[in-house]
Amino acid sequence: MATKHTRTAIASAILLAMSGQTAFAEEQTQQAAEEKVERIIVSGTPGGVGVRKIDAGYAVTNIDADQIVKLSPKSTADLFKAVPGVWVESSGGESGANVFVRGFPGGGDAPFLTISIDGSPIYPAPTLSFLENSSIFRLDETIETMEALRGGPNPVVSNGQPGLTTNFRLKRGSEDTEAIFKYTTSDYDLQRIDAMVSGEISEDFYYMVGGYVKSSPGIRDAGFTSEKGNQFTINLTKVLDNGTINLYSRHTDDHGAWYLPTPLNVEGIDAGYTQLGTLNRQAAIYTGPNNDEHQIDLGEGRGWKGHVSGGSIKLEFDNGWQFVDRFNFTKGDANTYGLVPAGSATTLGEVATNGETAAGAATGTVYDADTPVQQLGRWVVLKEISSFTNDLAFSKDFGDLSAAFGYYTASTSANDWWSLGNAAYHVLEAGGEMLNDIECNASTEGCAWNYDINSTGDARTNAFYSTAQYKINDAFTLDAGIRFENHEVEYTVDEGLDGVITKSIQYDESKTSWTTGINYSINDDMGVFARVNRGYKMPYFDDFRDNYGAYQGGEKLIKEVTQAEFGYKLLTDSTDFYATLFTNEVKGDTFVRRPGAPAEILTNEAYGIELDYNYNHESGFSVNLNSTLQETEITESPTNEGNESQRQPKWQVRVTPSYDFEVSGMYATLYGTISAVDDRWGDNENTVTLEGYEKVDLGLIVEPMEGIKIQLAIDNLTDEQGITEGDPRNADAPNGRYIMPRTTRLSVSYEF
Repeated sequence: MATKHTRTAIASAILLAMSGQTAFAEEQTQQAAEEKVERIIVSGTPGGVGVRKIDAGYAVTNIDADQIVKLSPKSTADLFKAVPGVWVESSGGESGANVFVRGFPGGGDAPFLTISIDGSPIYPAPTLSFLENSSIFRLDETIETMEALRGGPNPVVSNGQPGLTTNFRLKRGSEDTEAIFKYTTSDYDLQRIDAMVSGEISEDFYYMVGGYVKSSPGIRDAGFTSEKGNQFTINLTKVLDNGTINLYSRHTDDHGAWYLPTPLNVEGIDAGYTQLGTLNRQAAIYTGPNNDEHQIDLGEGRGWKGHVSGGSIKLEFDNGWQFVDRFNFTKGDANTYGLVPAGSATTLGEVATNGETAAGAATGTVYDADTPVQQLGRWVVLKEISSFTNDLAFSKDFGDLSAAFGYYTASTSANDWWSLGNAAYHVLEAGGEMLNDIECNASTEGCAWNYDINSTGDARTNAFYSTAQYKINDAFTLDAGIRFENHEVEYTVDEGLDGVITKSIQYDESKTSWTTGINYSINDDMGVFARVNRGYKMPYFDDFRDNYGAYQGGEKLIKEVTQAEFGYKLLTDSTDFYATLFTNEVKGDTFVRRPGAPAEILTNEAYGIELDYNYNHESGFSVNLNSTLQETEITESPTNEGNESQRQPKWQVRVTPSYDFEVSGMYATLYGTISAVDDRWGDNENTVTLEGYEKVDLGLIVEPMEGIKIQLAIDNLTDEQGITEGDPRNADAPNGRYIMPRTTRLSVSYEF
């Protein structure tokens, strides 16, 4: 699998990460371990009522602020690589990741991912075309921790997500004033300032404010400031005699270049390459029956300009009653601009009008017949979204029996304006310009297909759920939950931008989800659990547009997910270990290669094991291991039955060793991450192989004086040329998207 060069680099990284000098005090390590054992989680519980992690009958991965610093994720989705059972393709930039969950099928985006803030989903639809949840959430110093739950009670509580729910908990103030100011730069000229301050406003009333401002030409240099943004968050908490009230608001204006698949095996094109540049960012496209001209700036890339606001009220009453209400309001624009490849690369002589040369549209440069060229679509997607969710729950402790009753409601809207296609031949080089003297380049219809729409959609979900837990004895606990959900959608589409509605939807369907599990405590530190559940992914707007023929033919477009889990857990002063066997079946999955193409309706099955291991030694050495081994199969399909699911690796492993030591009176931490992934299929036909790869990251944190931290982080130390995906619109075209090239970041922070 690995070359000799890669094996040597990995071995060096391990030795460096394990080396060190004087360790931190044993007392500090033990204290941190004890706090971890008693960690309270809120994922998978009705209304976010806390439960000790050791008592939960399911596996939850926790990543705190210090771990996030060491992982140095390039985007929100990049952080999910630290979660077992999750495969992430985050090579598209800050937005537009593809996130897959332990064998669940998908052709892109993140159909089985929900992102929550303090327990409330930030947008109820996990995925719309050109929008998945991580695109509207940015990491910064205001995050305290993240919890990630796969399966488990997910189908019953909150928004009923059967796949992966990641819950980000914001920092809250306390009686002590705390702050961090951080400056970050990089070898790709990143300039970023982060700040966070928290403290007490008055007695029992606390605040936290923070955010960032940043700019850069991008990890793949576009030649101009292709990434820029800012974010501001405020979080207010009032402690009552019998509970808390919390309010937050997070305002973001952040966008960056959309990195797309590029031709493989073309000289000069590698992981550092981007087609976007100064000579092609400004363009004209033509839409509608009158070929209306629109001037666009592809440099706007993908991003989010809007706010995510919400809060909660948690109250405890006499006789064991608790009340929790959590709510969230999201509104903003999530637009996409990009140069999307159409087909394979060729040479200019094959497509030039005179068969030999053509001139650049921006510079007038004459290019010869051997110049590599490719059709690139100038895609524009304008997306205005809004949502409101509310999750209300009452719970009661009756001694050995506890029960909860909840009501979840969500309203979701999306207004879209698209112009896809608009293909024209461009010179294949970094920032390569469009060409004149090619017949179809001069046409207002472009060189390939076009698909333009104007659509509006509204959805409303109402769900009643109930959970119960019965403690059979000191060792055995049985739990169960049920959820009844009604889902309504109103949606219309004008295809062609001619004012004529071509597709209209009035949808009203209901489903009942359930979960049941048993937890056995072997002793105070060890236990096993087993669980089965059934949940559903309800359709949203794009599901109807892409599968309109199937919907008219009677398909409800509901994905039915059945899962079973058996897990072992061990939490001691030094060890946190979960091993989870899983199996699942997803019925009703749909895959559409591009707008207008026929939908494939599939059933997928998978089984495997997840490992999540953390070890902390009193010497200062610690290590995290997360690994997934799985088998997938398409069990029902018109043409691909018996094949493996696309873009799902059979195995992946990620090891993060860390060593704390003291040298010359300074505290320091040396750490690294070694990750490896197996081959994957790029298509359901299993004809295109995406080769596996290995990746090494390395970092060092030094504290030269109290409150000052200096961090050096090197991502992709060996500059591995790994491929994350092929061309989802044309599996036969030799295009692919590389992981990010080697980058180095340096940050200096001051905390008090």
